Amino acid sequence: YGDHRDLHLCDRRQRQMCIRDRSTGAKQGFVVYRIRVRRGNRKKQVHKGKTMGKPKNQGVNHLKPKRSRRVIAEERVGRRCPNLRVLNSYWVNQDSSHKYFEVILVDPEHKAIRNDARINWICNPVHKARSNRGLTAAGKKSRGLIKGGNGRKNVPSKRASWRRRNTLSLRRYR
Repeated sequence: YGDHRDLHLCDRRQRQMCIRDRSTGAKQGFVVYRIRVRRGNRKKQVHKGKTMGKPKNQGVNHLKPKRSRRVIAEERVGRRCPNLRVLNSYWVNQDSSHKYFEVILVDPEHKAIRNDARINWICNPVHKARSNRGLTAAGKKSRGLIKGGNGRKNVPSKRASWRRRNTLSLRRYR
């Protein structure tokens, strides 16, 4: 993996079972990119480590990202290939400093995709940049929208549900 750049087109997929599970074998219109994402904590980008605030927000070094590495990988591939739609992704490898993912992309303009009833839903304009909006499987998981647990508290979003719970609504006729 170290021979390649951080993002490159795969000629051979690493995990064939993942490809089969996502029903995207060697079909036309599907592309697979392999990407690496750096492991470890994230450092806050502040000048000389001065955050200029309350002590609660003065952390610089031990900050964990809110989203998983898989979501970050999907976003980077989606930004690099704006004419394709991100369908899904899976982990393939990791070493001491990087994690490697393969991201499945779909070409919405391809005739084989447009004529396939099982996948042509992704051709609709509402699915543009779905990886950047947290609409892939990994993105929904990071947003807390998985079934079970407290998933309903996060619908439609964590911020909207918090605002709904914490807003005092006094009706005129009570």
